[in-house]
Amino acid sequence: MTEKSFIPLKIAVLTISDTRTEADDTSGNTLVERVNAAGHQVISKKIVPDNIYQIRALVSAWIAEAEVNVIISTGGTGVTGRDGTPEGVSPLLDKQLDGFGEVFRMLSYQDIKTSTIQSRAIAGVANGTYIFCLPGSSGACRTAWDLLIQEQLDARTRPCNLVQLMPRLLEK
Repeated sequence: MTEKSFIPLKIAVLTISDTRTEADDTSGNTLVERVNAAGHQVISKKIVPDNIYQIRALVSAWIAEAEVNVIISTGGTGVTGRDGTPEGVSPLLDKQLDGFGEVFRMLSYQDIKTSTIQSRAIAGVANGTYIFCLPGSSGACRTAWDLLIQEQLDARTRPCNLVQLMPRLLEK
């Protein structure tokens, strides 16, 4: 059996918050550190307010760019009036990866117990770009990256991974 090689991906990181700045964006910085440590490249990092139209506009721009392979957002997945990440991103998805949210909440239960039901974390694919929408805490970002996303964005993961599907995402 031939050993698969690591394939570095180009990843955009988006923090969704009405209050965070670059100086105190612990969740966005947690993702950037982990993405870089895994051997991928962060090609853009931005912060936008909890506004579904601003979220949708930036995510739309990134999915239109051929060089963006993955978008990971943090924030706006809760249940308050300003939490609108799923509403901003869902209309853009060609396919939803329902298992992501289900497994993320299962893993989160080990740390935060029943509070995990407040998370509306989602994932999907749009125009050949994978999108992961995570809660705004750095703990949630660590859980999602360390226990789910990192392995699926590694072409060496067996029995299968999201990277090996990338050449076929735009099939008709």
